[in-house]
Amino acid sequence: MKARQPLQQETATPSSDDRYLAVTHEVFNQPPALEDYNLFEQDKALQEAVAREGAAAATSDLKQFGAFAGAADTIALGFHANENKPAFNTHDRFGHRTDQVDFHPAYHQLMSTAMENGLHSSPWTNPGAGAHVARTAKYYMHSQIEAAHCCPITMTFAAVPSIRKQPELAAVWENKILANSYDPRNLPDSEKQSVTIGMAMTEKQGGSDVRANTTRAYAIGAEGPGQAYELVGHKWFVSAPMCDAFLVLAQTRSGLSCFLMPRWRPDGSKNPWQIQRLKNKMGNVANASSEAELRGALAWMMGEEGRGVPTIIEMVAMTRFDCMIGSSAGMRQALAQASHHCRHRSAFGGRLSEQPLMQNVLADLALESEAALAYTMRIAKSLDSQHLEHERLLARLATPVGKYWICKRTPNHAYEAMECIGGSGVMEDCIMPRLLRESPVNAIWEGSGNVQCLDTLRALQKEPDTLDAFFSEAAEARGADARFDRFLAQLQNDFADISDFEYRARNLVDRLALLMQSSLLLRNSDPAVADAFCASRLEHNGGLNYGNLPSGTDPAAIIKRATPVVG
Repeated sequence: MKARQPLQQETATPSSDDRYLAVTHEVFNQPPALEDYNLFEQDKALQEAVAREGAAAATSDLKQFGAFAGAADTIALGFHANENKPAFNTHDRFGHRTDQVDFHPAYHQLMSTAMENGLHSSPWTNPGAGAHVARTAKYYMHSQIEAAHCCPITMTFAAVPSIRKQPELAAVWENKILANSYDPRNLPDSEKQSVTIGMAMTEKQGGSDVRANTTRAYAIGAEGPGQAYELVGHKWFVSAPMCDAFLVLAQTRSGLSCFLMPRWRPDGSKNPWQIQRLKNKMGNVANASSEAELRGALAWMMGEEGRGVPTIIEMVAMTRFDCMIGSSAGMRQALAQASHHCRHRSAFGGRLSEQPLMQNVLADLALESEAALAYTMRIAKSLDSQHLEHERLLARLATPVGKYWICKRTPNHAYEAMECIGGSGVMEDCIMPRLLRESPVNAIWEGSGNVQCLDTLRALQKEPDTLDAFFSEAAEARGADARFDRFLAQLQNDFADISDFEYRARNLVDRLALLMQSSLLLRNSDPAVADAFCASRLEHNGGLNYGNLPSGTDPAAIIKRATPVVG
């Protein structure tokens, strides 16, 4: 039998044509990444609002922060924080109860930056003209990096007015709350130079109806404000459970009262409020939210016994304002992504940003974004001027109106911006999915839409002058646009009888928000923006979705004003 000969391998060299065929395509007609740009210098509406509302002195600092917020490395922190959810451990390896929530280092970096920049403290440590406006502008940019970690920043910031109602507690806590540093260690507050503050109000059976709470407070010794109690019960939603102390509502013999509950007892032992689990949230994933049980947790009463809601409401009012900032920021980032994409992307024979129908959508998104910012910054100015009766009354009514409207407009805005980008906007390596998941959060937290409408009614009933202040402020634009004048007159007429306000509340609050936004834009913005806003929002033209600007508006001017120029 003949031996089989080994097979010879063919080793032909590829021809130049073969090598060419291995290259499938060249990447072109794709936008550059929206990064390494200045969020302040590329936002005309923000620059104007800062100067207009009294914070021009902060311009240099805001420019510096804008460069940080738009840097590629900074943007990456937001992605890393969201890609790595917090992890919860009840005990350490030796069996000690720790209630430890661990976060990705990117989360801690963002927290450090926020606190080092005074986003939790600056209007309290340096009050005066422009303080809230400057802080709002910086928070607006910071939230565009990553929104979830802003929750503990907001609560720490908002807690100060409530804690100051109990001077002996403020003497212990305030300096550490206002320290511009971040200490995430799970240690007693006595061993830390800076602390964060959270809030625990809602329970399973009540939700927004906190008066249905069943958690009980038992006096250890003397009763009343400033005294020590032990709390027994549960909390259904505790955001940022790694905060060092929490404002908590619990029942005493005199009714629902407010308490300051630390994570640790003064003797260094773990305070027995125990996290049961972390919430599995659709969005806001970089921030931990939890359910907790209180098993005799030590706490101190703040404010008058039985008046827990009025005590904590000042904190709630400030958190609601920050919801407005956060939603406005989400709109701005979504708009920036969409307009940047369309500026660089071509389709159907031209740039997307020059296609008439896309111009209509982009310009409409830009109107919504600028109107939200203008409203928010005007209320920031009111917060800087609470010694003036007009500003106090305006803020009281405009805050629930703005929180309701701006936050509720954000989800569809995020979706439309995503659609402008197309399939790439749905991918998780794009920021748009995160913006979309984040968009409902502010509308629900700190009181959903109906709660804000009811709070608007409460303001009108307790202080009818709030409506006069609101209309007086809006009427400063009277005469600038006939559509505005008609809208104002009709709304004032409709408020002549509000006996059925609760049933009609959404319609009335919608229109209050639109009235104020159009007034602010008519008085302060580019004429093309104000004209298009009045044309599309104050007169019914049959369209409810974005992209319904009527003929005769100037979308190109609106888009140019709103688009960051990068690459």
